[in-house]
Amino acid sequence: MVKPCWSEPKNEHFEVSGPIEDALVPPAPAVSNTEVAKGAGLAALSRLGALIEVVAQPAYTWMFGLSGYGIYVVLWAAINILANILDLAMGQALQRVVPAEADRPSQHAAVKFALVTGTGLGVLAALAMSLSAEWLAGFLATAPEDVAQMPRAIALFAWSLPLWIFVEIATAAARAKRAFGPEIRLRIFWEQVARLLFAGGFFFAGFDLLGLLLGHMLSLAVTAIMSAQLLGRYYNMRMLIRAPMTLTVRAAVLKGGAAMLPPAIARRAYNDLPPILLNLMVPGTAGAAAAGLYGIARKIASIPLIVRQSFLYVLSPLASAQASVDRGALLPMYRFSTHMSLLLAVPLTGFMILIASDMLTAFAPGTAAALPVLVILLAARAGEAVIGPATPIVEMVGHRGLPLLNSIIGLALWLLLALFLVPAYGALGMAISVSFAVVATAWAAVVELQISDGLSPFGAGFFRALAAGTAIIIFLWAAGEVLMPFGARVRALTLFASFWPSLWLGLRYGLDESDKAALGSFRKRIRI
Repeated sequence: MVKPCWSEPKNEHFEVSGPIEDALVPPAPAVSNTEVAKGAGLAALSRLGALIEVVAQPAYTWMFGLSGYGIYVVLWAAINILANILDLAMGQALQRVVPAEADRPSQHAAVKFALVTGTGLGVLAALAMSLSAEWLAGFLATAPEDVAQMPRAIALFAWSLPLWIFVEIATAAARAKRAFGPEIRLRIFWEQVARLLFAGGFFFAGFDLLGLLLGHMLSLAVTAIMSAQLLGRYYNMRMLIRAPMTLTVRAAVLKGGAAMLPPAIARRAYNDLPPILLNLMVPGTAGAAAAGLYGIARKIASIPLIVRQSFLYVLSPLASAQASVDRGALLPMYRFSTHMSLLLAVPLTGFMILIASDMLTAFAPGTAAALPVLVILLAARAGEAVIGPATPIVEMVGHRGLPLLNSIIGLALWLLLALFLVPAYGALGMAISVSFAVVATAWAAVVELQISDGLSPFGAGFFRALAAGTAIIIFLWAAGEVLMPFGARVRALTLFASFWPSLWLGLRYGLDESDKAALGSFRKRIRI
């Protein structure tokens, strides 16, 4: 039996061998900025799995080639999109339902219903994809040497769909109990490091593209086992199995998911549909390579998203809990999260734009063509980060119609721009279209919160943090210009070394006293 990979101290609340109480976090009358900061820090560690994935990408391109990696990007993108549709956004609905529900059996029934329904739909879809693998393979643009194995690859990789849905819902159920820490080792080690180890093992055993797909599936299988054990730490497993899925519980989960399904699909479409479309539009090896280039740029551009997603993960259940007590009290956590985003995500994005060409040199030959795509996607991340976590707050405080409206606005902008830009500019046109739509959707949420609840991220603290974050970028840009004559390597290494003290200065002078107080003991450790 695989042992849990987390290391929290055990106590009577976490034993699962008998009829015990689950580890229910008592409902709090208010959510403090300290809780937001602590949860975001833990969530950031869990999201470092994305950073490990970025580091692993060069290895995948060298082992399996740019074309093979491109096919992997397309298949995994398709799985991600299908998972976001078939899980009916029930993982996100749990962020709203569980914190607001005081009845333990109902909480367990909600989680059970989400797991059974989402995973069951995933199994049915995987079976359908396996049976129609030969037909589906005809739509993929691949290198000639990969054509023959595409049906087998699709039939095999389809079964990652129910595994991924189960992992997403199970970990969402834990986050719904304000448990942000237990995902850390699960996400970092089993989902990413194990994937690299498995894929590397298959490569050295002589496997081609199928080795990468098998490595991915094995890492997901292990992660699913860990996710099941994670549920046992925060829910009574006997109650979870026996809980009656009443009509009221089913309606609450489905209703919550229905409100968040359109924005969830839209966000996933922004990330994963572009490489699929590029693969469909460009024939042969070039189509696989185009998907690979876009996938590389998107993965690298996801590094600043670690900061943003950390607050998204934390604020979803916390905002839901706070809104049920005092909606007006959301303002402090909203502004604090925005200030931290301005001082962490925005400077990080600027730094990455400055060294973008240097990062691409780590990949297999031919990836330098991804540079303009990478710069555009990074700029979009900065545009999102500037205004903080308005999107999850809109989704979690009861505005059921606004997420749908935002999704329609974003998708309409994307498709309209793509019709004009993609034929002329290819992957670059796709990047511009997606970036504009993503930023517009994020800013729409800001306007909506201001109108509906009088919540705005803009205040004295905002402009102070914005000035500090901008100063960091200006300093790094000037340093890069001065270092240009010394060569790309010296410039990149010096900028990397300069980034961290610049970030410390930004936190020291860009946060006001109340923001610093929310950092608790971390403030003392870094001496700001």
